Amino acid sequence: MENFKIKSYSKKELSLLFFPDSTPETAVKHLMALIRRNDMLWDELLSTGYKNTNKTFTPRQVQAIVDWLGEPG
Repeated sequence: MENFKIKSYSKKELSLLFFPDSTPETAVKHLMALIRRNDMLWDELLSTGYKNTNKTFTPRQVQAIVDWLGEPG
């Protein structure tokens, strides 16, 4: 994706960048499923203080997601 920026994103916002043709709820479920299937990514997110109840990803967490899954788009 051109002009993708590492910054804080809500789960919904980032998920819709990865799954633009999905509803917000489905996009979040898909992204979180991808994240949970990658043990190393999941461990990295947990080490940054991520909790399932978080509504946003920090820039550091977004960087980890992009490092493991690639940029959205």
